[in-house]
Amino acid sequence: MNLNKEFDVIVVGSGISGGWAAKEFTEKGFKTLLIERGRMVRHIEDYPTAMLDPWEMEHHGGKTKADLKDNKIISNHYAYNEATRHFYASDKEQEYIQEKPFQWVRGFQVGGKSLLWARQTQRWSDFEFSAPERFDYAVDWPIRYADLAPWYSHVEKFIGVSGNRDGIDNMPDSEVVGAFQMNQVEKAIAASIADNYSDRRAIIGRSANLVNAAPEQLAQGRTACKARALCERGCPFGGYFSSNSSTIPFAKKTGNLTILTDSIVERILYDEKTGRASGVQVIDASDRSTKEYRAKVIFLNAATLNSNLILLNSTSERFPEGLGNDARVLGHYVAFHNYRGRITADFPGYEDSYYYGKRPTQVFVPAFKNIHKAAETFKGSYLIAFGAGRSGWSRSSPEVGLGGAFKDSLLEPGGWSISMMMQGEVLPIYENHVRLSLEKKDKYGLPQLVTSIGYTENDITMMNDFFKEGSQMLEKSGCTNIQTIDQHIQFGRQPGLEVHDMGGVRMGKDPNSSMLNGFNQMHTCKNVFVTDGACMTSTGNQNPSLTFMALTARAVDYAANLIKEGTL
Repeated sequence: MNLNKEFDVIVVGSGISGGWAAKEFTEKGFKTLLIERGRMVRHIEDYPTAMLDPWEMEHHGGKTKADLKDNKIISNHYAYNEATRHFYASDKEQEYIQEKPFQWVRGFQVGGKSLLWARQTQRWSDFEFSAPERFDYAVDWPIRYADLAPWYSHVEKFIGVSGNRDGIDNMPDSEVVGAFQMNQVEKAIAASIADNYSDRRAIIGRSANLVNAAPEQLAQGRTACKARALCERGCPFGGYFSSNSSTIPFAKKTGNLTILTDSIVERILYDEKTGRASGVQVIDASDRSTKEYRAKVIFLNAATLNSNLILLNSTSERFPEGLGNDARVLGHYVAFHNYRGRITADFPGYEDSYYYGKRPTQVFVPAFKNIHKAAETFKGSYLIAFGAGRSGWSRSSPEVGLGGAFKDSLLEPGGWSISMMMQGEVLPIYENHVRLSLEKKDKYGLPQLVTSIGYTENDITMMNDFFKEGSQMLEKSGCTNIQTIDQHIQFGRQPGLEVHDMGGVRMGKDPNSSMLNGFNQMHTCKNVFVTDGACMTSTGNQNPSLTFMALTARAVDYAANLIKEGTL
C-alpha cells in the first residue's frame, strides 16, 4: 500500500479508545492515520459466525481439544469458543513471559476487543476520582467528575446506553435509551435489598446494548438488541457498540481517515532537537519490513499492556528508560479488577414465571464500602452483580440423558438459580508491573513483555467481605443452598482474565510520580497522549471502557485546540 507518510495525527490501535480518537479527530478535519497491528474486519461482512446455529458448526460452537492445547491462556476466557475464536489473538501470536501468572486477552483486528467486550457501562463519580487521596493508596487523580461529566454524555449519546436514571451518588446517571427489565426473582431480591438495607440498592445494569435505537444510533445503521447473547461473534444488527459498527465508519465518512492494517508499532520516534515525538516506526506483519510515519500528534491506544510495551521500547538519548519516563514509573502500578469471589444459590418458588431472551446485562448493586467512610479491614471498593435464571431442564428429569422422556424434559424449565459476582478495585502498587525481557523476543523481533502482576492480601480480605455481605443479602431474600467460591483457588482463575488491566502510564498532577497530565498528555513529551487503560491512576469498581472513551474524547478536544493554536 502506497501511503502518504505525513499526517496531522497518528492513532495507534483501533479498539474502543482508538476508534473514538479516530472519529473525533477526523470529524474536526484532521488527516488521521489509524494503525492496527491485526487484519481488517468490516462491520457485518466480516462476522462469519454471526448467524450460525450450533448444528451448522463442526463442533457445535464448543471449545475443541486443539483449542485447549494450543491456546491454554486465551481459551480460559468466558467468550472464547469455536464461534468467536477468530476475534482472539492466539497464544503464539505475541509471546510473553509470566513472572507471575497473568492471562493476557488480546484481539488483533480492526475493532480490537470492542468486538469482544462485555459492554457494561457505568460512570465514575467523585468518590472514585478522590478515593486514592482520601484513603491514601495512590497518587491523586488530576481530574474530578465535573471534568468528565460532559464527555460521558457526549459518548453515551453516540454509543447508546441502556439502563435507568437511578439517582445514586457513586454511580451517576447516564444518558439512556430505555432499559432491560429484571425478571420476577431478581425483582424479589432487589425488593428485599431495599427493605433490609439503607446503604445499597439493586438496579438493572447499564449496557452499551440498545433497548431502543435513538436517532444517533439509527444514523449509524444500528438497530435494537435482539437479546441473542451472541455479541462476541460480531452483531450484524449493530445492537451493541463497537468500533466496527460505529466510530470507524463515521470517521471514514469524513474522508480524513486512513487505516493501516497488519502493521505493528515498534516504537514512537523522538526528535532530540524539537523535544517532541516525530512519528512511529512500524513493522509490516507479513514481510517484517519497517516503515516510518510522521505526524504532529500521536495518540497511543494499543490497549494497556501493549501501550506500556511500546513506550518501554521507545528509547532515545533523552529517554533511555522509555519515552516520557523521567519519573521511572512506566510499567508500574498496573492494576485490574478483582473477580475472585462468586456466590451461587437456589431460589424457591416462582415456578410459574419465565423471561424472554438472554438479556445482555445483570442486576447491579453499586459499591457501598469505602465510599463515604473507610472500611476497617480493606481498601478500595467493590460492586456486586447478580442474575437469576431457570435451569435448562427439570430437577425431576431422568438421570440418564437419553430417550423421549429426556427430550421432553428439556422443554420444562427447572427451579431458579442465582449467580452473584464481585467486581473489586485492585490497588495500584509499584510491585505490580510489566517490563521488557532483556533476552527473549517475540516473532516480530520485539522484546517479550514480562508480566509481574498478582493478587494481594487486600484482594482476599475484600473477597471475604463480599462473601459475607453477598451471602447475607441472598439469605435475607429467601435464597437457599448458598455457596461461596474463590475462583482463584477452585478454578485457577488468574489476574488478566477479567480483561480490565489498567495502569502503567498513569495520570497525575506531579511529573515526579506520574506520566500524564489531566488531559492524558505526556508531561515530558507534549505531543504524545495515552487514553486507553494504561492511563488509569486507579481502577475504581466500575467497568472501565466508558471512562476510556470519555477520556479519549476529552483529550482529542484538548489536543485539537492546541494544534489549531499552533502549539502542537
